[in-house]
Amino acid sequence: MTFLLGLTGSIGMGKSTTARLFVEEGCALWDADAAVHRLYAPGGAAVEPMRAVFPEAILNDAVSRDALKAIIAADPSALKRIESIVHPLVAQDRARFRETATADILVFDIPLLFETGGDAAMDAVACVSVPPEVQKDRVMARGTMTEAQFEQIRAKQMPNDEKCARADFVIVTDTLDHARAQVQDVVRQIRARQSDA
Repeated sequence: MTFLLGLTGSIGMGKSTTARLFVEEGCALWDADAAVHRLYAPGGAAVEPMRAVFPEAILNDAVSRDALKAIIAADPSALKRIESIVHPLVAQDRARFRETATADILVFDIPLLFETGGDAAMDAVACVSVPPEVQKDRVMARGTMTEAQFEQIRAKQMPNDEKCARADFVIVTDTLDHARAQVQDVVRQIRARQSDA
């Protein structure tokens, strides 16, 4: 029987690295952000529906994230219309992955898993975590956003303590070796549960 594991965690917590560690253990990975990139790319399923509603968001036959940000900045109500186009397409992409993936454990990397109620569709949830100061240092070290932008993103996400309290597994990503050991332990526990079922 296939086990569905939700993987979540706030910005800068080490989720992408942890997702790769699950793949190393033989799990199949579906990444919500990667799905959106596929949908927005030339020929992607979101391009034509988006062009119909926001023609100015299409550059070189792809959906421009920068153009979408500008549209939302000018008209915050546009976000709901964008989501109404993208969310069903993301759900279809996720459903296709579930139907075609052959691993015993399917990992769903979804940043806003709890915020969107996606945890209800999972057999268990793993949350990645580091102390707030480590999180901030990591994000600032990327050099892709200001401190104000980081605080804005963090304010929109469910508090880390709450995510950890709701998760079945918490993976502390302070070092790669520690994270790997915890991922291996989670996979061991899930496979033991599957063999008992």
